[in-house]
Amino acid sequence: MSLLDLEALKNTTRKSDPYDYLVVENFIRPEVFAGVVRDYPPMTTTGSVPPSELEIKGAFAELLDEMNGPDFRALIEEKFDLDLSAYPTMFTVRGHCHKGNGKIHTDTESKIITVLLYMNERWEADGGRLRILRSGDDLENYAEEVPPYGGTLLVFRRSEKSWHGHEPFEGPRRAIQMNWVTSDKVVDKEQRRHRFTQRLKKLNPFAAD
Repeated sequence: MSLLDLEALKNTTRKSDPYDYLVVENFIRPEVFAGVVRDYPPMTTTGSVPPSELEIKGAFAELLDEMNGPDFRALIEEKFDLDLSAYPTMFTVRGHCHKGNGKIHTDTESKIITVLLYMNERWEADGGRLRILRSGDDLENYAEEVPPYGGTLLVFRRSEKSWHGHEPFEGPRRAIQMNWVTSDKVVDKEQRRHRFTQRLKKLNPFAAD
């Protein structure tokens, strides 16, 4: 059985205010979510970590494989009216949030589609809830606030106005980020950068990103 509720994604309508995005709660099936969380790789630093730097196994490995599979890609192509077949994917994993994270940004031009899958079992803090923003200078002017727990999926098309960010939070905050990007060179460059940054952070695990 698939770990992902692809039918829920299929039945979700893409939103266009203020840019193209969609949200699916419980995208990881509730009956398997706890098992995926158990296999989430142990992490001690903030920032984005390439899977190559982590112990990827069990249900978590299956999850990444499904996200990188043809069925998920086909649905994203359908929802965003895109052909992604020529573009590579890139994954990073996060385990902890620094209080300086979450500043408003749009993502880099090399990213075509951004996928965020939230892996926290619950979320009680006010901070750390990603907001779909209508501008680059007002964190309170948002169209939607995305709950970062329970296998919630957020997907958006990167553009010059794909502003997003969250209120400050410091502590455990698990999330998988997947991107379709413009070329393999982008993947190589970004993964090298994240590996280098993580190796430095092992000397100071909770330094700002």
